[in-house]
Amino acid sequence: MASRWSGRRARFRGLLEGNACVHPASVHDAISARIAADLGYEMGMLAGSVASLAVLGAPDMILITLSEFAEQALRVSRGADLPLMVDADHGYGNALNVVRTVEELETAGVVGLSIEDTLLPQPFGSGGKPSLISIEEGVGKMKAALAARADKDLVIAGRTSAVAISGVADAVARAKAYEAAGVDAMFYVGIKTQAELDALCDAVRIPIILGGVPAALLDKTMLAARGVRVCLTGHQPFQAAIAALHSTLKALREGTPPDALTGLASAALSTAVTRADVYAAAVRDFLEKSP
Repeated sequence: MASRWSGRRARFRGLLEGNACVHPASVHDAISARIAADLGYEMGMLAGSVASLAVLGAPDMILITLSEFAEQALRVSRGADLPLMVDADHGYGNALNVVRTVEELETAGVVGLSIEDTLLPQPFGSGGKPSLISIEEGVGKMKAALAARADKDLVIAGRTSAVAISGVADAVARAKAYEAAGVDAMFYVGIKTQAELDALCDAVRIPIILGGVPAALLDKTMLAARGVRVCLTGHQPFQAAIAALHSTLKALREGTPPDALTGLASAALSTAVTRADVYAAAVRDFLEKSP
């Protein structure tokens, strides 16, 4: 059955099935999603780390809950006609929790989500060093995610940071196992060299998503030729928002007159991103008396 999100999911599927590589917009709320859509971004990305900052003001330590994350994803999805992929971390628990995660995020309107095989949250005594669940448990999570979706156009991506934790060989083994389990795409994090990139791209035939790639490997033409369809470039927009808020509040606190502030959105930009014309039309249509 078609849903209000079907068109977006079809567009994202088309992107993955195409021949180009895109950089998604890092978004965190309705306004950031609208700005990204207005600027022509093909898709948005809501990371767990950014959601934790936006919702809790907390670092990326798996403190945000599934319900909080799904609610924020819905706010972003509802804010603009922008295909939204999300980082669903470890699925908020075991394979049964992954089922709930997929159900909630599908309802929230996302076009795709990734489930990773990092052992999260970090256990006592780990010393902050990341580790991975077994490949067998990872496969179970991928199968659970695939079985849980009601809309088969929802993209399920297997995600691993194994290349930076246990090495290329283990990353390849995990990618092949998740591909065999049926995931729609493979999401690699932590690739640092061209050799690692080539090995992991050659390991699977499904579309590839990358995160945490150094600047030297951000050539979209080169990545596209290796099957990479989405390459994250970081979450600078939220960091920029933090800086702007801090500097503006600091200036006001220190006595700067409001009309002397710099770097503020113009009235025209504020009107555009709030879709004020749409609301003005609704007022005319539904609140004003007929002649």
